[in-house]
Amino acid sequence: MILSATVVNVAVPSIMGAYGIDQTVAQWASTAFITTMVASQLMSVWVVAHLGQRNAYTMTLVLFAAGAVVCTMAPNMGTLIVGRVMQGISAGIVQPLVLSTIISVFPFEKRGFAVSMYSVGVTLAPSFGPVVGGAILDALTWRHIFIVPMPLAFLAFLLGLSFMPQERKKGPKPPFDWTGLALVVTACFTVMSGLANGQRWGWHSNETLALLIGGTAVGITFLWHQTHSKNPMLDGSLFKNPAFASAMVIAFLFGAGNFATNYAIPVFTQQVQGFTATAAGMVLVPAGIFLFMITPLAGRLNDHVSPRYPISAGVLIFVIAAWFIAKSDVNTAFLVMALFTVLSRLAIGLVMPAMGAAAIRAVPEHKINAGAATYNFIRQLGGAFGTLVFVVIIEQRTAFHADAMAATQTSANPLSREFIEKVGRVLGESGLPDAQQTAGALNFLSKVIHAQATTLGFQDAFIVSAIVFSTALVPAWILGRTTKTGV
Repeated sequence: MILSATVVNVAVPSIMGAYGIDQTVAQWASTAFITTMVASQLMSVWVVAHLGQRNAYTMTLVLFAAGAVVCTMAPNMGTLIVGRVMQGISAGIVQPLVLSTIISVFPFEKRGFAVSMYSVGVTLAPSFGPVVGGAILDALTWRHIFIVPMPLAFLAFLLGLSFMPQERKKGPKPPFDWTGLALVVTACFTVMSGLANGQRWGWHSNETLALLIGGTAVGITFLWHQTHSKNPMLDGSLFKNPAFASAMVIAFLFGAGNFATNYAIPVFTQQVQGFTATAAGMVLVPAGIFLFMITPLAGRLNDHVSPRYPISAGVLIFVIAAWFIAKSDVNTAFLVMALFTVLSRLAIGLVMPAMGAAAIRAVPEHKINAGAATYNFIRQLGGAFGTLVFVVIIEQRTAFHADAMAATQTSANPLSREFIEKVGRVLGESGLPDAQQTAGALNFLSKVIHAQATTLGFQDAFIVSAIVFSTALVPAWILGRTTKTGV
């Protein structure tokens, strides 16, 4: 299911072309999945309580497969988003269920390793999603990408029937907080719609302001409702523990950085560096393999040291990696990009197990399901906003740089005149009539400006992500003062 969250990233340019839309609309193929996955995280406890672990697990897989069929046959972007929403709901319900199940079979002192086992799947899949999607895209079409996870989903379905426990809570089942669900879904979609369309509608337009302000108000209402509800989706008492609260701040920032870079790197290598879809995905493969090796080791380390140290080291390494990626351009070699990506995934391998283990250790035993759901909710919420804000920064900064460079391309600029003359001569030598040479040279100049502006837009976005992620050092320091290991 996590594979499905990133497998479409390399297909964003193809989806843009297929439906005649820009990137702010096309990215909803990824963001719609992540957004609904965020909201449905909080449904997991209620679904498991009513259906039991095995039934909840297998039914979410059926819903996931149905969503894949809808995406494959989608005649327009709206239908594609519906299919991604179906998949997102199923992925959101099943992740806390899987995490709490894994944790329940490990003793307290080994839960750092248990979380690392869960983290392997959660962090490895995003790295391989783009390469799997790229290979399918080059060999077939972007629609076939949604079929790729189906064999794994079918295998998981069969294994779930055989091995997943079927335990239900005895006694009366808690009612579901439908009002809370409606509020959190409305808040997420409203704010994200405002962010996604702000560049196109104008950031001061009535539509954009209404969505952003209205969505924020709904979000505040959701938080107020959770503190007054008898059966809240989000257990506010968990945040009274400083260790858990600090881990949640890190989880939000981690989700933003992780999902944003997983989205941006394949798109950057295609749009700026001209890589094929397969090559763009292959950039992430060495990082995925390295992450697979480092995560279990980091999990064992977390059972013996304060989470402050691996998280702080991971944050610093991620900032350095993002800074290096921000210096990349069309001339950056494939191996260099792969090396920068490996560095960023080393950071993720250090942060995620420590962050997850610290959060779970801070939760009472009888609230592990609620703690797992809240942890995944916050992390995925950061991922949804991180991806969308990253795209917004790219769009804004690309437009800024394009306008700034276009303003210098005047008849008084000798470099511009020389460029147009040289291109005009080349076009003339190729047989283009004299009357069309200047127009052709100007058109080529505009493409060069757009390409350079796009590069600078991506670079600015990577720098912003590095700065934002560095703020996780503060809650990491607090986390180190409020947690103990090996107890």
